[in-house]
This record gives sequence, structure tokens and C-alpha cells, in this order.
Amino acid sequence: MAAEYSEPDDIGSRLELFVDDWLIDRLSGAERRLHHPVPQEVAMVFDRPWEGNWTEGSTVLRADDGLFRLYYRGGRQGTEAFQGYPAGKVDTRLKYTCYAESHDGITWTRPSLGLFEAAGTLDNNVVVTAEHARRVETNFTCFVDTRPGVAPAERFKGIGGMSGKVFALVSPDGIHWRKLTDEPVIEGYDSMHFAFWDAARGEYRSYARHRRKAAYQAGMDELGDVPVKTDDQGMTEDGLDNGRDIVTSTSKDFIHWTRPRFLSYAPGRVNELYENVVQPYYRAPHLILGFPMRYMDRGWTAATDALPQLEHRRARAAQFEPREATAVTDAMLMCSRDGNHFSMWPESFIRPGLRLKDNWTYWDNFVVWGMIETASPITGAPDEISMFVQEAMLQAGPSRLRRHTLRVDGFVSVNAPLSGGEMLTRPLVFSGSELVMNYSTSAAGSVQLELQDAQGVPLPGFALDDSEMMYGDSLEQPMLWKNSPDLGQWAGTPVRLRFVLKDADLFSLRFR
Repeated sequence: MAAEYSEPDDIGSRLELFVDDWLIDRLSGAERRLHHPVPQEVAMVFDRPWEGNWTEGSTVLRADDGLFRLYYRGGRQGTEAFQGYPAGKVDTRLKYTCYAESHDGITWTRPSLGLFEAAGTLDNNVVVTAEHARRVETNFTCFVDTRPGVAPAERFKGIGGMSGKVFALVSPDGIHWRKLTDEPVIEGYDSMHFAFWDAARGEYRSYARHRRKAAYQAGMDELGDVPVKTDDQGMTEDGLDNGRDIVTSTSKDFIHWTRPRFLSYAPGRVNELYENVVQPYYRAPHLILGFPMRYMDRGWTAATDALPQLEHRRARAAQFEPREATAVTDAMLMCSRDGNHFSMWPESFIRPGLRLKDNWTYWDNFVVWGMIETASPITGAPDEISMFVQEAMLQAGPSRLRRHTLRVDGFVSVNAPLSGGEMLTRPLVFSGSELVMNYSTSAAGSVQLELQDAQGVPLPGFALDDSEMMYGDSLEQPMLWKNSPDLGQWAGTPVRLRFVLKDADLFSLRFR
């Protein structure tokens, strides 16, 4: 029996994905399936004297000039095995925000900018240093501001800082940065901030990390949902959750920000979330995606001994603290339609993987903020999404950035086996005259579509028997019906979509 809805939702001609279940009323013999990026080549090795093994906080973006830009931290943490790195402490001389660029998003170069001296030379690619503001260079992220009417001198915006003080920076070209104000714009919590212009809601948004107990003791209100306690991680002796979690703030001018509030999650928070990497999906900005780093520390067990690089783990535990050896991190996927309430997949989006070294360490598998489209290595195939993931963090050598690829819109699909399955949507109002779908079938698979009225009655000419049996693989395939009836006659009228799938994946749909 279909669920009752008070009002149909008007999706117009916007792109809809299945990263959450908002579009779905009912699944029968089908399921939502999480897909995973595929590791590709190493995009960058951070081996310059002003870079090193501690280079989190990266941003990748494409501006309207078509040039791809990459920002990352140059930094080092000492280990006895890493010659030239002071054992047991951070080399504070080596913390900068560096810049690289690319014409195809695959091959990257470091321009010699000559802006700041680093490692004894001006022949480097450093763009932000402590001269901009204390510790901004350690946790700086940025974006292209698409707000209507934004001043050209502030077309690029950045945010960064630590120890409770976060500063706003602006730039006309993404290279020459200045503070927007002399005072910090956000205070009171730590770690990296990720900010962007939220076009769907007409405001700036910032996301950062906080500890729940610390926030509670500081008098922070609007704590969001109380997270489900799935294990003992982050719990203190008094029973209060002090685990790492994500807070959000909003602003109209990038200077004055609302009081932060914790996010809420369905079905619940998945362990501790170290960083968030929240951003609007560039093809459907009403959807806000996050790729948080999940933090896991089971302590030292026999399984820990079996992980790669045991001797390195022992050395780090001796030099720093046990968690430097026992904690591991991977990347998750979550989605929101309002920026506050997120639907989260409990399974990993990016696993550490089958590696002999360099990917089962604390801080590995941190996803770079931003997604870009790059050419497929297969001649004639459409472009694909490239995401960049950090590896070899805090090791006895430079860390790296590896490119991962994913089908466009390919985060989650509605999937059915060859025996068949169905999906029925909630009542929708659309605009346009045809429906296009991003889908994939096997040689024996198929997709059919029935249009129904809000009560579930098939519309004339659009019943299941009128639908062509579509098969193939396409990012934008128009759905076809026999006798080519005019879909536009139902625009503005509440309808339901009944998909019947066999050995097929449906990734997204759009009326146009």
C-alpha cells in the first residue's frame, strides 16, 4: 500500500539522486546500493622540502576559467625513521598552504609563485602562511563564491585556523589572499572548517568538528539529536558523549555566523566523525553531500598486530601516544536536504583497501573537499567524477594524494537482480516533456517505467505495457514509450513513477 502524502513535492526539472530515500515511497525486490570510488594513479607526492608527511586539509576546485586548482597543507610530523624530521614533535617551520594546478584534473604542476619564503627559497608554490593569521596555514580550505553580486576581489573565499580562532580570507584569483577582517569570524572549537555558498538556501555554510561533552559544558545549545551509543568510543566516565562530531553555522556575509549546532543523523551517528568534507553536489546543489572521516580505535589487539607496518606502529606509539598506532580511519557518505539533518550510510564509502602499507594508518583515507569531472581512460566513454584521497599519512616518507573515480551521479543506485524488482516514488510535480535517467543494465537486464496518478492509477499511454523495455548504459537516456505519447501533458500534475528493473541500476533521473 502506498503511503499517504499531504502535498506532492514539486521537483521541476532538477536532478534527483538516490543518495537518500527521499524520492522513494516503496521498494519491492529492489534495494538502494552504495557504490565505491575506484582507486587510480597517484596524483601528487608531497616530496618538496616545504611539504612532507602531514598534509591534510586539501581542496580541489574548478573556476570559471576552466583551470583546476588544488590546495593542500605542507607539514611534517617527526618520526625516528624519517631522517631530518625532529622526533616526537611537529616541525613548526614547515606548515604552509600550497597550491597546484592542472588543465585536465589528472596531471598536476606546482607553479613557482615567489610569494613567501619556504625552506630557504622563494621558488615554491606557497600561497598562505602564518603571516595571514595565526595557524591559518594549518587548516585552510577554500571555494569559488558563486553568490550573485559577489565582488570580483572576493571571488575566491577561504576559511582556516585552529585553537578556537577561525579567520576568513578572500582572493580575486585564488593565489593572492588577504584577511577579510582582522578579527576571527568563528571562535570556540577546533579542526578544519569547510565552507561554501549554499545556493539552494541563499546563505554561506560552515562545517567543523567539535566534541559533544566540551560543547555541552561550554553552554552550546541546539545540540541536535543525542547520538546512538554503538560502542564505548568517545564516552566519558560520567556517561556524557565526548566523541568527535560535526557542527554547522550559517552566515549571510561570511563574517557574522550563527551559533553552531550539532548535526543529526538517520539512522544515527556512526562512531566518531573526525572531519566532515561537507559540500553541495555540483550537479544538484539542493543536495549537500558529506564524506566524513570515521575514526576507530579498538586498542591494541591481535588484529592490530596483523595490520600493515607493525614496527612503524610500535615506534609511533612509543614517540606519541597509543592511538597513533591503534587508530584507523576511513571515509563515509552522508546526504542532507537542509544542511542540518543527514542521512548516513553506516558502511564505509572508501575502505583502506588491500594494501601492504600506507593506508591503514590514522589520518589515511581523508577525502579532499571538492569533486571534478575528468576524462575517462576509455576512448569514447563519458567523463567521470574524480575525487582525491590522502594516503601514507604520518609515515617515514612523504604523504600522497591518490585520484579515485566514480560514475557521474554514481554514489548510490536503486538496484534489482535479474529476477526483478520495483521502485515506486512519492507523488511528484514536474516540468518538462521527457524523463531522462542515468542507468546501467546487463545484456539481459532492463528498465521499464509506468506513470501513475497520485492514487496509483496508470495514466493513459504510460502504463507498464506501454513502456519500452530499456537496456544499456547511459548517463542521460530518455525514457521511451510506445506510440511516443506526449509526457508534457502531465507537467504540473501530481504523478508517481513506478520503475520495474531487472539486473539494473538506476542512479539518477531528471525531467527536462
